[in-house]
Amino acid sequence: MILCLDVGNTNIKYAIFDGDNLALSFRVATDLKKTSDEYGAQLLTILSNNGVDASALHGGIISSVVPQLDYTLERMLVTYLGIKPLSLAPGLKTGLNIKVDNAREVGADRVVNNVAGLKKYGAPLIIIDFGTATTFNVLDKDGVFIGGVIAPGIKGSLDSLVNGTAKLPRVEIERPASVIAKNTITNMQAGIVFGFAGLVGYIVKKIKKELKDPSVKTVATGGFSEVIAKEIDCIDYVDKVLTLDGLKYLYYLNSTEV
Repeated sequence: MILCLDVGNTNIKYAIFDGDNLALSFRVATDLKKTSDEYGAQLLTILSNNGVDASALHGGIISSVVPQLDYTLERMLVTYLGIKPLSLAPGLKTGLNIKVDNAREVGADRVVNNVAGLKKYGAPLIIIDFGTATTFNVLDKDGVFIGGVIAPGIKGSLDSLVNGTAKLPRVEIERPASVIAKNTITNMQAGIVFGFAGLVGYIVKKIKKELKDPSVKTVATGGFSEVIAKEIDCIDYVDKVLTLDGLKYLYYLNSTEV
């Protein structure tokens, strides 16, 4: 079994794969103040509670957009699992052709999503990741990553709205019954859900127009992908484990395992 870690600004997503099969996945809050020992104790507890034998894990890979945690998590895996993980960094084989102004600027999460998207859905493809930021990756008919869009994230937008006003409460991000809302909570929910649905729909429409390829497919991933996908008809697939699958593919591509 192998362990895949997708380290984001808000959450760290863990996945355990037994061969190609996803055996367990979970997420914990990203916390820069935690030590490797604290992360290790947390991980071992979760594994034990889910009946996973930590000694059965023999490999791992990390994709991170939080450089401050890289050493902490690598040390945790070495100390508590005896695993020296692969890291998504220059030198790691991805098989991805990137044609943007500066390939080194492309976030690790976007690279992983592109690898998984191509393998699972083919090209041309638009990949939308509803994470801390809302990212759009564009892969042309040859599977080349040619660029995309970075927009504000849903949760961050709500946090900004709440923190920047004196009377607006923190609300759950869910679809209200009507866009014409009757109270403060549903007014905010309508603005977030329908507002982001409009943002996504318009950006996808513009991308498809520029690609000039009617065969392009759209896949959405990330925490709020299902909520937004229900509001628009331009998303063909919702895949909540796209990034974790990408890490699995990259691990086997770069490991010496048969």
